[in-house]
Amino acid sequence: MLGFVLRTAVAAAALWVAVAIVPGLQAADAKALVLAAVLLGVVNATIRPVALFLSIPITILTFGLFILVVNAGMLSLVARLVPDFTVSSFASAVLGSLVVSIVSATINGGMTTG
Repeated sequence: MLGFVLRTAVAAAALWVAVAIVPGLQAADAKALVLAAVLLGVVNATIRPVALFLSIPITILTFGLFILVVNAGMLSLVARLVPDFTVSSFASAVLGSLVVSIVSATINGGMTTG
């Protein structure tokens, strides 16, 4: 249970950073960020593996860069499901997913080495 709360907090912090620096990402309040973080965790645990499996051929052809498109799709899906969290364009989704990935990796790396 504590692990889930920590992962959700990390995802919420990463989403907050993405909303702060990526134009086109908007969240009405902290409640929307937490709800988006929880839903992003659920989407990444259920839908993302299927999407990655189905996109293996194009991922190989693009040397892995297509994973950015899959991540952007997951962020866009979350934005469609959470009313107070919006993504205005595909480019915003790609940049937002990149920022969320980098911030999450940085925070998670700091937590494991500290």
